[in-house]
Amino acid sequence: MPETYDVIVIGAGPAGENVAPRAIAGGLSVLVVEAELAGGECSYWACMPSKGLLRPGEVLAAARRVPGADAAVAGEIDVEKVFERRDALAGDFDDSGQVDWIRDTGADFARGHGRLAGERRVEVTDVDGATTTFEARKGVVIATGTGAAVPPVPGLRDIAVWDNREATTAKDVPRRLLILGGGVVGVEMAQAWKSLGSEQVTIVEMEDRLLPREEPFVGEDLADAFAHMGIAVHTGVAMAEVARDGADGPVTGTLADGTTIVADEIVVAAGRRPHTRDIGLDTIGLEPGGYLEVDDQMRVTAVEAGWLYAVGDVNGRALLTHAGKYQARIAGDHLAGKDVAGWGDTRATPRVIFTDPQVAAVGLTEAEARERGIDVRTVRWKTGAVAGGATLGKGIKGTSQWVVDADRRVLVGATFVGPGVGEMLHAATVAIAGEVPLDTLWHAIPAFPTLSEIWLRFLEEYGL
Repeated sequence: MPETYDVIVIGAGPAGENVAPRAIAGGLSVLVVEAELAGGECSYWACMPSKGLLRPGEVLAAARRVPGADAAVAGEIDVEKVFERRDALAGDFDDSGQVDWIRDTGADFARGHGRLAGERRVEVTDVDGATTTFEARKGVVIATGTGAAVPPVPGLRDIAVWDNREATTAKDVPRRLLILGGGVVGVEMAQAWKSLGSEQVTIVEMEDRLLPREEPFVGEDLADAFAHMGIAVHTGVAMAEVARDGADGPVTGTLADGTTIVADEIVVAAGRRPHTRDIGLDTIGLEPGGYLEVDDQMRVTAVEAGWLYAVGDVNGRALLTHAGKYQARIAGDHLAGKDVAGWGDTRATPRVIFTDPQVAAVGLTEAEARERGIDVRTVRWKTGAVAGGATLGKGIKGTSQWVVDADRRVLVGATFVGPGVGEMLHAATVAIAGEVPLDTLWHAIPAFPTLSEIWLRFLEEYGL
């Protein structure tokens, strides 16, 4: 007979591991299964190590904007120390602490590749090839995340490339770096490696601007900052062909307009694909390879019996660590019998791109709001054009914008571009999630002199 738990979670990334404490608090038994490192992509190959690479350049840029402090900035970044700090932020790629945390919640942990084996059944294959079958009394949660997608560029699959994992864990600074994709991974890695000493960094983005899912001015502000750093940006053009000279020689990328770019390494940052090809979906009549659509309780809609859940990137709702953890709490509570529904990850999802300037946004862009039929009114202000901007130093650049539902007089979207604006974002998240009326926000007094005074400028521009 298979060993039985109330809940089995396949995947111990930030989403998967956070299902356990909520379900256990409701009196359920939980098994968490992970084939790689507990803690997942974010802990070891994305969020944490990338910030370790980005932070030194951000600190130096901040100091150079302050008269007096700029004279004290001398010498070069100690790259080896940066790598040490990056590795420390990634737990030195040792997940024993994460496994202990999972077990401390009261869950059991199994190391191995988990696959569905029919309704409510999971097979776990360990590193030695031995397979154990488990059965879930209440439900199975898929939390297997995503991996880097490789676009159909001729030659790209035939050569060695960097995806986010290689880009965040490399041990040497490439002299020339070509980045395919101007989304979050692309822009963060471009700035990180340029600040660490790459002589030539080039981004190729087939859309007409960097970060094409954000407001148009975001791409413009970031492109301007990159130009000052010496990062080359090609937008509105596709990569036509890629070739490498030998196994580890230079890479040559040819653009659709005939431009050629030679680099030592190429980063593929052109989107993500869900890890659902080898998790046994076919054993329950589902097609492998795609995102798992879920309802607001995080149950997979294609499974009528309601026992299969999917949280985190694998469901495609919001490919962000904090959104996945939010979904995990919803799923864990629902499995435990609570009447809950998730909407924060679709109405008020915050997102931060840790470039300099930072990009912080929440809720809808102006275009998304108009597509939904909202009577939109926008208010825009230069981020540095408040007293708090002056205190941060000279040349504080960036644009910020509110997107307002004029009929209901509530905020539905906000975007900030500027140094450290990620720390301003939660106020906007609360305002959107709580549907706080503008007339009430007028009584929320921003402290002087901080960047948060931009909230007062927004309200004044709106006419309050």
